[in-house]
Amino acid sequence: MKEVKISTQGEELAVTLSGIIDSGNAEDFFMTVNAAFEFSPRDVHFVCNALEFIDSTTLGVFVKLFKHIRSAGKNMRLSGLQPRIKKLFTICALDKIMEIEA
Repeated sequence: MKEVKISTQGEELAVTLSGIIDSGNAEDFFMTVNAAFEFSPRDVHFVCNALEFIDSTTLGVFVKLFKHIRSAGKNMRLSGLQPRIKKLFTICALDKIMEIEA
């Protein structure tokens, strides 16, 4: 089960994630965020404090979103990642290209 809440905060889209995002719902996650970004292109901040689990499919979705957001001249950042989720980003060296806050 996942929950994606999107709001505007100043000049950014705040995407608050909770629960589990995996291969079963990753495409829905992508479509939801992409639609919001297309409607209002701006920097995107993923708030991940309540995100419990992601898999490799979800990592791929983050990469896809990152490329799309950057190609539109906007920035993407993630904050509040649980240590085990942050480790996945580190193992895949995504922390070298994406802004990941503590």
